[in-house]
Amino acid sequence: MTATTAPPPAPTRPSLAELEAEAQCRGLLLRLQVGRPLAVAWSLRVVVARRQPQGLLLLGELKGWALPLATGLRLDTMRVQGQDTAAVGALIWAATFAWALEATPCRRARLLAIRDQEAQHRRLVRYFRQLGFEALRPLEGGAGDLAPRLLWGGAGLLMEGSCDEGLRRSARRLGIGLDPSQGLG
Repeated sequence: MTATTAPPPAPTRPSLAELEAEAQCRGLLLRLQVGRPLAVAWSLRVVVARRQPQGLLLLGELKGWALPLATGLRLDTMRVQGQDTAAVGALIWAATFAWALEATPCRRARLLAIRDQEAQHRRLVRYFRQLGFEALRPLEGGAGDLAPRLLWGGAGLLMEGSCDEGLRRSARRLGIGLDPSQGLG
């Protein structure tokens, strides 16, 4: 009789409901606005805000769209402001990836690290790589880049990543939903 050891359980990824509860524990509101203007696409807006006596204070938002075909999730505009930008940004990313995994067939996401100023572009590329995105190709001034540049709104580095990996990394930044014995990756 040989003893077998079971492999360690895979870490569970947080659900969108768990992320909304995490935001609430931090005194934040996390909301998704999802539309289906076309029969083949979803529009997405993820918002994090804080209640104030005079109303809601918007701390961050991300806009994008999802195409259920092979092209997947497209992430466009992200803005974060205030004092706790790291937590707000991580909540937005985690909610975006959780929504894609729970409500769409999308398993990959694409975005453009815009190239306005070189130093800012390098920061964006580094930030997106920390979320698990990898470079696909630069969008520059060639004729073949015209349509994607119009779609994305400029030149830069087109990047793609796994929604599952993005959720895992964002949740780790928040300190939720994962086995703490796993090191930073």
